[in-house]
Amino acid sequence: MIGRWLAAVLMLATPPAMAGNEPSDYREDEYRAPVPETLNGATVVSTQTAFELWQDGQVAFIDVMPRPPKPANLPEGTIWREKPRLSIPDAIWLPNVGYGRLADVMHAYFRAGLKKATAGNRDHPVLFFCLDDCWMSWNAAKRALEYGYEQVYWYPKGTDGWTFDDHPTEQLQPEPGDR
Repeated sequence: MIGRWLAAVLMLATPPAMAGNEPSDYREDEYRAPVPETLNGATVVSTQTAFELWQDGQVAFIDVMPRPPKPANLPEGTIWREKPRLSIPDAIWLPNVGYGRLADVMHAYFRAGLKKATAGNRDHPVLFFCLDDCWMSWNAAKRALEYGYEQVYWYPKGTDGWTFDDHPTEQLQPEPGDR
């Protein structure tokens, strides 16, 4: 009897881990927060596996780190400098496609970027990343699955995990198009 009571108390006292709580829909706020350990339909990869896939060169790496637009109301003469994005070499940067809701123009931009990265082959493997604990990559990978891509990898540690293990980086520019 005490054993069951103790088990019940411990279950109530321990908050549920994110790992078992994969949401059914996109995350729409607080994008820098603990992410689930899974993404139904995708393969979740470690830094080591991401590095091996990158070395193999057969997987399209898609960086979905958001990029804020230049403010429209800057005073005349203000110098605007974009923050550089250091990322995984040869990745394609599709900023802002990882939000929970996308306008039609962003869906078109995302689809065009994926088509370019995969030469239009939805069976071509794609790997999505951003930063550690960034829901943008989870959302983007989930969306790619819904677009019909079949070999989707999700790298939840993103460039934080990549640089922590001292893997090479390069400065990326966003893929052209309406963002």
